[in-house]
Amino acid sequence: MHAMVFHGPGQKSWDEVPDPIIQTPTDAIVRVDAVTICGTDLHIMKGDVPEFTPGRILGHEAVGTIVEVGSGVHTRRVGERVLLSCISSCGACRFCREGRYGQCLGGGGWIFGHLIDGTQAEYVRVPFADTSTHPIPESISDEQMLMLADILPTSYEVGVLNGRVEPGDTVVIVGAGPIGLAAIATARLYSPGHIVAVDLADARLQAAAKLGADVTINAGRDNPLDIVHRLTAGLGADVTIEAVGIPETFETAVELARPGGHVANIGVHGKPATLHLEKIWISDLTITTGLVDTYSTPRLIQLVASGRLDPAAMITHHYPMAEFETAYDTFANADQTGALKVVVTAPEH
Repeated sequence: MHAMVFHGPGQKSWDEVPDPIIQTPTDAIVRVDAVTICGTDLHIMKGDVPEFTPGRILGHEAVGTIVEVGSGVHTRRVGERVLLSCISSCGACRFCREGRYGQCLGGGGWIFGHLIDGTQAEYVRVPFADTSTHPIPESISDEQMLMLADILPTSYEVGVLNGRVEPGDTVVIVGAGPIGLAAIATARLYSPGHIVAVDLADARLQAAAKLGADVTINAGRDNPLDIVHRLTAGLGADVTIEAVGIPETFETAVELARPGGHVANIGVHGKPATLHLEKIWISDLTITTGLVDTYSTPRLIQLVASGRLDPAAMITHHYPMAEFETAYDTFANADQTGALKVVVTAPEH
């Protein structure tokens, strides 16, 4: 088979590699039908994730069809179409029993495209197939379901729920890339008073407006603090969500929060960020971080199936697997291409 293989920072290629095989009884082998590229993959390509070693297959989001199951798989069957979650769950350890699958102690957590070979391939080995995959309902397209592998549950859990968005709140999302856009879409479920998107790219701010942001701020032209303070009578935002992963955007998210507010960090940070405790110690801020657990995926699937969410609206580009490297270039140069989410599909079988 072929797969996108990491060869060190800045180096990747669509290589011929051995087909995956069943290694434990709870494994399944899935033929990948559609896959996408995450901002985290770009962090990996920059060398921000030291655990990721050369020779590893990239990717942690996919939908596909099961072609083989191990003897210990009981609830999935060959021929079933499934979502491969970015987080795997052993289902038995302390954290999995608490629904904190991202912290799994039994060999799960974020392993695809991190600790084991990932999903940007023609076939993938899926550990813990019973507890780490989701059947695809008839009413949901592959593209809609693909957005539920990572960005929707990440934004919803780590951003909206950790940030404790409530009706009437002023919510500021710093960064209107795919994660930020998903935070806008899921924040709307809680009827905030204002959803404010902050970015440097007008194209992304236009997308934010389409998905529900009623105020957009280009931080290259306007001062977000001035605008948010005017909007909130000088208080600041009830909730700020950092959705980029660089020091400047984290510090902006903290600066925009009101006393007693919440700052929810979603972005994957590869460098230290300064926390100005000398300024904010008196402000009673709550700052949360987190890796997605994907406990919300079944609920989000229901919301998509019922038409309350349409994550496919974030997809801007499509490529066949043979053009995977071009897809990476398009996604990595979003400021020039306008890319939000890029979908890469396998040939029809």
